[in-house]
Amino acid sequence: MSAVPLRRSTVVCGTRRLLAALGLSAALVPAVGAAADGPTCAAVRLADIGWTDTTATTALFGRLARELGYQPAITVLSLPVTYASLKNRDLDIFLGNWMPAQEADRKPYVDEHSVDVIGANLEGAKYTLAVPDYTWEGGLKDFADIGRFAAPLKRTIYGIEPGNDGNRHVLKIIEENRFGLGGFKLVQSSEQGMLSEVERAVRFREPIVFLARAPHPMNRRFSLKYLTGGDDTFGPNFGGAAVFTNTRAGYSAACPNVGRLLANFKLTVDGLSELEARILDQHEATDAAAAAWLGAHADLVAPWLEGVTTVDGEPAVGILTAHASSQPLAAIESWVMSHKIPVGDTVARAVEYVKRHGTGFFDGISTAVRASTALVQALLEATPVPLLIGAVALVAFWVRRSWPVVIFVTAALLFIVNQGYWAATLETTTLVLVAASVSTVVGVPLGILGARRPRLYGVMRPVLDLMQTLPTFVYLTPTLVLFGLGVVPGLISTVIFALPAPIRLTHLGISSVPKALVEAGEAFGATRLQLLVKVELPSAMPTIVAGITQCIMLSLSMVVIAALVGAGGLGVPVVRALNTVQVGKGFEAGIAIVLLAIILDRIARPAAQGELQ
Repeated sequence: MSAVPLRRSTVVCGTRRLLAALGLSAALVPAVGAAADGPTCAAVRLADIGWTDTTATTALFGRLARELGYQPAITVLSLPVTYASLKNRDLDIFLGNWMPAQEADRKPYVDEHSVDVIGANLEGAKYTLAVPDYTWEGGLKDFADIGRFAAPLKRTIYGIEPGNDGNRHVLKIIEENRFGLGGFKLVQSSEQGMLSEVERAVRFREPIVFLARAPHPMNRRFSLKYLTGGDDTFGPNFGGAAVFTNTRAGYSAACPNVGRLLANFKLTVDGLSELEARILDQHEATDAAAAAWLGAHADLVAPWLEGVTTVDGEPAVGILTAHASSQPLAAIESWVMSHKIPVGDTVARAVEYVKRHGTGFFDGISTAVRASTALVQALLEATPVPLLIGAVALVAFWVRRSWPVVIFVTAALLFIVNQGYWAATLETTTLVLVAASVSTVVGVPLGILGARRPRLYGVMRPVLDLMQTLPTFVYLTPTLVLFGLGVVPGLISTVIFALPAPIRLTHLGISSVPKALVEAGEAFGATRLQLLVKVELPSAMPTIVAGITQCIMLSLSMVVIAALVGAGGLGVPVVRALNTVQVGKGFEAGIAIVLLAIILDRIARPAAQGELQ
C-alpha cells in the first residue's frame, strides 16, 4: 500500500469494485454529497478485540470522530462476541477484521447480510508463527521443523487470548497432528503475556515459537523470523493479510457521513506501527497517543476528511486545527494531560529494575512454585479416578459425619468426570490447595502477631485494604513480567488476593478471646506461648477456620483470572467459551467450578453443632 493515502474518488471506486467482487451491494459506500447524519448517528459504537493494532486503529478513529462532534464509545470484546454484537445491532463499527485469518468468523455474518464489509483500512500486514532469530539460525525455519525441536521447546507454542482465531489455527494443527505436533500444547493468555514470555526466552536465548504479526512493535522490540510452511493455515506470504472495516448491516446508509469517513480511512503499516509504539513502548494513553498522532500527520488525515462534515454539517477539512485553537478549555485539558504525573511510568521502571537485577531470585521462586504445584498435581493425576473420588468422599464423611454430604460429593465428582473436565479440575484443585496452604501458613502467624502488636496491625491494615480492593487484574501485570506465563504468576496473584482473609480473621479471633480466659491462664503461671497454644488458639479456632475457608473460596474465585496468564484449569474453558460465544461450554465449565467450590467448602468448614447437614 502506498505511503500516501488514496484520494477519495479512487477509494470509493476501489471499494465498490471490492464489494462487487465480494457479492455485496455497492450501495454500502455512500455517494459524495449525501446528507449529513441525523441525531441517531451522534453516538458511534466501536469494537476493540484487544490486539494492540486494533486498539490503536479504533482509538485513532474514535478520536477523529470526537473531533467531528460525534460521541464515540469503545467496547473491548472478543472477536466472536464482536460479530454477534454487530448482528444484534449493539455495535456499529469494527476496524480489526484481519483477513484471511478471520474468514471463518466473518463469513456467516456476511452471508446472512447482517454485517457489511466497507473495505480494507490496512494492507501489507502479516500474521503467523514466528521464532527469535537465534532459533531460526539454529534450524527452526519452517512449520515442519517445530517437531524436531520438541524437547527444547518443551512441546509448547505460545498464543494470545483464548478463542482467538490464530489460537484456533494452532489448536487445529495440534488436534490433527499436522507437522507431527500432536503432543504439543498451546499456552493461551494474552498478547502482552505472550510477549513477556518471548522477552524471557530471548534474555536466556531459549527457543520459543509464538504467534506474531505486523504491524506491531514486537518487530522492532525483538529480532524475529516468521516461519514458512504455514500457507495452508495462515495464508501465503507469511500469513499476508489485509485488515478490513466492518459495520452492522445498513450502517453506512443510515449514517452516510460516518460511512464516508470509514471509506476514506486508510492506514499504512509504518503509520500504524508508529502509533502502536506510542502506546506500548512510550506508555502513552491510547486517546492521547491518537491525538498526538493526528496532530503530527495532518497530511495523511486530510484525505480522510474529503467529503466529510462535522456532526453539525460543517466542512471537516481543517477541523482539527480549528477545533484546537477555538477551544481554550480543550487546550488547558491537553496541557494538563501533557504534564501527567509519571505514576505508571515510575512503577513500570521499578518493576523493570527489579526484574533486571533480581533474575536469580525470581527464577528461584518460580522453580520452587513450579516444583510444589507439579508435585501436588502429579500425586492427584497418579491416583486412579475411582480411588481419588472415594478418598475425597471419605474425607467429607470424616469432617461432616453426613451421608447426604458424601453422596453429594461423590455425585458431583462423577458429574465432572462425565462432562470431561476432570483433568482441568485437578489443575484447579492444585492451584487452590497450594495457594490456600501458602496463604494460611503466612496469614495465621501474621494475624497472631498483629493481635499481639496493635501498632504493627495498624501498619498492616492499609496494606490489607489495598490487597483486597485493588482490581485483581493489576496483580497479574507485575507477576507476569517478573515470572512469565504459567502457574507461577497465577499462584502468586491468588495468594496476594486471598492472604488478607486469614490475617484479618486470625487477628479478630485472637483479639476477641475473653480477657477472663487470658487472666486465668496467667494466674496459673502460663507463659505467652502456653497462653497462645492452650488458651487463645482454641478459643479463636472457629474464627481462624472461617478465615481459612474464606481463603479457599477466594483462591477458587481467582481461577478464571489465573487462566489469563496460562495457569490452566477450569478457567481456560470458561474464558474460551466467553471469547467464542459458546454458551453450552461456558455453562458446563461454570457448573464444574460451582461443584468444586461446594465440595471444598463442605470439607474445609467443619459442621457446627446442630447445623443442618
